[in-house]
Amino acid sequence: MIRQFELVERVKSYDPDANEDLLNRAYVFAMKAHGSQKRASGDPYFSHPVEVAYMLTEFKLDTASIATALLHDTVEDTEATLEDIEKYFGKEIRGLVDGVTKLSRLETKSENAKQAENFRKLLVAMSEDLRVLMVKLADRLHNMRTLGYIKTPEKRQRIARETLEIYATLAERIGMRKIKEELQDLAFAELYPEARESIINRLEYLREQDKAAVEKTEAHLRKTLTEADLSHAAVLGREKRPYSIWKKMEMKNISFEQLSDIIAFRVIVDTVPECYQVLGAIHAAYHTIPGHFKDYISTPKNNGYKSLHTAVIGPGQQRIEVQIRTQEMHEIAEYGVAAHWSYKQRRDYNKDGKQYRWIRELLDILERSSNPEEFLEHTKLEMYHDQVFCFTPKGDIIALPRAATPVDFAYAVHSGVGDTCVGAKVNGRIVPLRTQLKNGDQVEIITSKAQTPSPTWERFVVTGKARSEIRKFVRTQQRTEYMNLGKAILSKTFKQENQEFSDKLLEGVLAHFNKKTIDDLYAEVGEGLINRTQVFEAVYPDLKLSPTPGKKGGSLLSRLRKKPASAGSAIPIKGLIPGMALHFAGCCHPIPGDKIVGIVTTGKGITIHTTSCETLENFSETPERWIDVAWDTGTQTATHVARIKATVSHETGGLATVTNIIAKDLGNITNLKILNRSTDFFEMLLDIEVKDTRHLNTIIASLRGKEVIQSVERYYG
Repeated sequence: MIRQFELVERVKSYDPDANEDLLNRAYVFAMKAHGSQKRASGDPYFSHPVEVAYMLTEFKLDTASIATALLHDTVEDTEATLEDIEKYFGKEIRGLVDGVTKLSRLETKSENAKQAENFRKLLVAMSEDLRVLMVKLADRLHNMRTLGYIKTPEKRQRIARETLEIYATLAERIGMRKIKEELQDLAFAELYPEARESIINRLEYLREQDKAAVEKTEAHLRKTLTEADLSHAAVLGREKRPYSIWKKMEMKNISFEQLSDIIAFRVIVDTVPECYQVLGAIHAAYHTIPGHFKDYISTPKNNGYKSLHTAVIGPGQQRIEVQIRTQEMHEIAEYGVAAHWSYKQRRDYNKDGKQYRWIRELLDILERSSNPEEFLEHTKLEMYHDQVFCFTPKGDIIALPRAATPVDFAYAVHSGVGDTCVGAKVNGRIVPLRTQLKNGDQVEIITSKAQTPSPTWERFVVTGKARSEIRKFVRTQQRTEYMNLGKAILSKTFKQENQEFSDKLLEGVLAHFNKKTIDDLYAEVGEGLINRTQVFEAVYPDLKLSPTPGKKGGSLLSRLRKKPASAGSAIPIKGLIPGMALHFAGCCHPIPGDKIVGIVTTGKGITIHTTSCETLENFSETPERWIDVAWDTGTQTATHVARIKATVSHETGGLATVTNIIAKDLGNITNLKILNRSTDFFEMLLDIEVKDTRHLNTIIASLRGKEVIQSVERYYG
């Protein structure tokens, strides 16, 4: 274990003005607080915070960070309190220790909830001071080095997965490559030991095949650069880590032999112009591998990483990767934020510079997420990806994850742009919103003030920010829909019973349902969580709701089938957005003009069926779930999907005739399925967008008028 004076001397070696007294007091305080505690390895527990502190000295962090590392487990694992930390070490160190300390007393929550709560707290703390994250990463690295001492395999796997998904990617985001790579490799060894062993064996075989391969390539590159008057350039060869190799094989779906960058060579020069001179010299001397050049100097990564990357067929006809950078770029690539961390100058790297914009974006997601697990899901999406760089029409660069769409791009520009997005142009051409963007695409977002986010966008967006914004809108809109629907249901119920209905009456029963506001009550009625009968009988305890028509929906269904398709006494469904509180049944595909009935589905609102739908028999035992609904008599502007079944002669142009007739009658085919085919006929189902039953009947009549179409009818299955 590192002794007290050794740690202090280590800090003073790079910071002669370090507060020696503070370091000594933190060392002694932590040692006494942890006392005789032991780690799973059997070592004194105090050895852990000392090792974490020593790790941080490699990155030349300030005195407060080293003291925080020594104290980081005292509040969680000893009787020390945050008040004690503030009393003896001040507010600054208290804030840092609090940021690193996990939330306690979460025993009642699931492991996912604990993980999410802890990460949520860490994020808020690191948004105020990045040193919190650096201490946490060093803490996690030491825990991973001793992971093997944990006896439970499930716990080791959970910690390793959390490390890979969250902490390694956080280390990458702040550019701390050394910590990132070791975290990945340690987690890889726990999660996929056989894959790691296989890669290590292959690497050893390559070394045995040609022990001097790296030295030969280095010498050849130096000779090439000397001939180009770049003799002062430093050339270094480095074998990639097993996890990095495995990840690239998995991502690109290629074999070990197809990799071009198992050994990467770095060329370090003095200036940016020299970087491009080196690139020219290498491309002139060797054949380049198409699609492998990346310029991270003109478009740096979000974590501030800069370099030129290229892949060539090098000496001995071997595929090699070459990274070209200045010394300053090299230090940032190795140490990330720690390379330019300057506590004395009070630089705020959380707010200045694009490389830390991602922290603010994660905080935005934090504000919009409804629970910790959802937040954790979105932040994993936001952090864990490869990037593509796209351009706005003005030439600004937007960095996005691979497979991002124009909707992700719109939300990356601004949440307001995303919310009002109606279309997109990529490189001047209008494309579907689900189109995957590529490096270098210029994207123009078309907006409309009348547009709102579509719930269907969530199926294809890949950024956490876009997904959280869409879910926030859906939650807000869905609640409004449930409230409106619940109010309509209660109003109709009370009116049918000839009883007064008002918000004031409902206020008197809020406590009965454990609700704070009338809107809460309306929302739960609309969502199907509270029954209208319960509300009526709570308001009028001396009255009983009129009996629901008999079993199997008999008299109710008969009455509903006889009523007009739009009845004044029924609840009008106009204004309710499909997919929110209202759903159209896929079994019968109701459209305006059909006689319809609503079925209350717990947690989903109302599902609309035609009164002739056979599925209604399934709800015969629960007639209280039936709601009398009708189409609004006003102008219908929305389209609805109806299904038809057609038998078409198997001859040239048969299908074209069907589609042309539907198009001429202003219908739109959304789906087509061939049910049966023979030498003479095709039997098919078509889903068609229409305005109402009259529109559908017109299309059916037009189809029946063609000889090639043997039969056509509406299909309710």
